Amino acid sequence: QVQLVQSGGGMVQPGGSLRLSCATSGFNLDWYSIGWFRQAPGNAPEGVSCISNSDGRIYYADSVKGRFTISRDKDKDTVSLQMDSLKPEDTAVYYCAADIHGGVSDPFTHRPFFNYGPFFNKTFGAWGPGTQVTVSS
Repeated sequence: QVQLVQSGGGMVQPGGSLRLSCATSGFNLDWYSIGWFRQAPGNAPEGVSCISNSDGRIYYADSVKGRFTISRDKDKDTVSLQMDSLKPEDTAVYYCAADIHGGVSDPFTHRPFFNYGPFFNKTFGAWGPGTQVTVSS
């Protein structure tokens, strides 16, 4: 059974740091990509970062480039998103997703597959439950 379990998140002051983790099970992470998305109230979903584990490619949205770092912990089949120099506009619910079919539907369209062009045109079919990140003084 494909599962993504998220941890981390919370509230932090501007300029602070948080780390999000996405623990995967039910598939071989070596062959799939993990993407991090976020959605703030009233805003469209935004792809934040993606790591393609099969070939090592990494993508960052311009809005987070230089502040966020995505990484893979092979021993734990976990992908983390280190978020530094956080800004109030980073406040959102963050979701991790895998480009594999058979998981929980995406939280934006509630369809089984969510294609996102900037993330190497991957189609994501398994999602974590989401975690709130709040950046506020």
